[in-house]
Parts: sequence; structure tokens; C-alpha cells
Amino acid sequence: MNLWVEIHLIALETPLSPRTMSNETLVTEFILQGFSEHPEYHVLLFSCFLSLYSVALTGNILIILAITFNPGLHTPMYFFLFNLATMDIICTSSIMPKALEGLVSEESSISYGACMAQLYFLTWAASSELLLLTVMAYDRYAAICHPLHYSTTMSMAFCSKLATGVWVFCAFNTAIHTGLMLRLNFCGPNVITHFFCEVPPLLLLSCSSTYVNSIMIVLADAFYGILNFLMTIVSYGFIISSILKMRTAEGKKKAFSTCSSHLIVVCMYYTAVFYAYISPVSSYSPRKSKLAGVLYTILSPTLNPLIYTLRNKEVKAALRKLFSFSRN
Repeated sequence: MNLWVEIHLIALETPLSPRTMSNETLVTEFILQGFSEHPEYHVLLFSCFLSLYSVALTGNILIILAITFNPGLHTPMYFFLFNLATMDIICTSSIMPKALEGLVSEESSISYGACMAQLYFLTWAASSELLLLTVMAYDRYAAICHPLHYSTTMSMAFCSKLATGVWVFCAFNTAIHTGLMLRLNFCGPNVITHFFCEVPPLLLLSCSSTYVNSIMIVLADAFYGILNFLMTIVSYGFIISSILKMRTAEGKKKAFSTCSSHLIVVCMYYTAVFYAYISPVSSYSPRKSKLAGVLYTILSPTLNPLIYTLRNKEVKAALRKLFSFSRN
């Protein structure tokens, strides 16, 4: 998800010869710079991010339980919401435990293997979420623009195939990028200017050629960041056009309410992604990258359950039933 080809091409170094490599010590662990270099803020940051992480986990787990145990929510829209909540849990859980540990320790180190594992699960969840948001936009398009054919178009069998395709495709794509990262050598500085392992700062630390990685990242960016965004925009273009053609104000309000929560999530997620990665190379800064990382790895998973529950009567009713059942 990172349009960093210019940085990569500028920062490319001549591949080290075997003789040169023999005199270098390969990096076995990395140092995560963390949220802030000022220790006096660590307690405040720890409390803040622990609270956000707890809310994110609790909210998404409740969404999953409410959809699972309420037959009335076994529809395409809530099926995709179930998958979105699962992706949010994977996304935030892949980085927050280590990030919180770094706030209470003097130095946050992460082994090479753990860094690659964190990179894989974070990229898998984040890319899956981008692709799933596009699928959810198509689901809203089918529901509003073609309501008479919606039940046949978005059958549960077809929805299951779509969700499975998202998970499998993104897992395969992430495996390629992680594999390309594993082939690189890291023999110099080992400080990652972020609070988790991410592709751009890792590539800048590599002492071998990152040309192939850069090309593959640009291709992935074109698909996830640009093509998916355009497909979502097109879907909502048709949706808005259909809503405006409705004759009654009540019909317009009902139609808009079915897609407003998803639209808010889409705007929030893409704003963070574009702010972080679709920007001139000269404007890059670790502080900006960390802020964007907080937005899409912590804030988004925290707000998604709140957005879908506060604006959705069916989900709120399912949660009330879930709580009453647990009390009984």
C-alpha cells in the first residue's frame, strides 16, 4: 500500500559483493523508534493507546458475536461486516501488543522473524480491508440500484465466494511481498522510524537492491489504492444517482441510511491511506507516517464498531439481545 518507488530508486545501493557481505554483520533484530522519543509522554501514550486497543477489541468482538448469534443479521451486509470486524482485530492485534510493550520499556526491540511476521499479518489485514470495502460498496450498489434482483445477485453462496476470494487473494499477495522482503539483506542501521514493522522504512534500511520490491509495491498500490478507490467511487456514484431519483423523502432517507455507515468508514480509511502514502517524496517524514499509522491501525478499528452500531438499529437490537442473554 505504499507508493515509495521514488524513495526506493533514489536510495538503491549497489548490491554488495560476496566479499563485502562477508565483512558485514547481518541484522538479527530491529529497534522500533516508537510513538515518541520523549519518555515523559510514554505513560500518557500508553494509557491512551491501551484504552483504544481495548475498545477496538471489545467492539469488534461484540459485533462478531451479535452477528453470529442473531439469525436476523445473517444477510450479505452483516456477513461482510463480520469479516471487516475480524480484519480489524487482526490489524490492530498484530502491532499493538508490541507497541504498548515499547512504551513501558527503555528500548523496543523486535527480532527479525517477529518483524517479518508482524509485517505479514498487518499487510494482510490492511489490504484485505481495502478490498473488502470495495466489495461492500458493490453490495450497497446492488441493494439500492437493483433491489428486485438483490436476493439473487447477492446470494450467501456468492457472498461467501467474494469474502473467501478477498482473504485468499490478499494472503497470496502479502506472501509475495513478504517473500521479497525476506530475500533482502540488512547489514547496516537497524532503527525503524516507526512503531511497527512496515515496508517503506524497512526497504530504506536494506543494504541490497530493492528494485524488484519497489516495482511490486507500485503494482500493488495501483490495485489496492487507486483501482479499488475508483471502483468504490463509481459504485457510490450510481448509488447517489439512484437515491436522487427516488420520489419520496422517506425513501431517500431509508436508502441513504443503509450505506451511510459504510461511506463514513470508507472516507476515514482512505483519508488515512492517502495522507500516508499518496504524497510527494519530498514531504515524507517519520512523524507523518506514524500519525497515519495510528489512524488506520488503531483509530479505524476502534471507530468502525461504534459507527456501525450507533447508526444501525438492527445491530443495537442484536447487542441488547446478546447482553440480556448473557445476564440470564
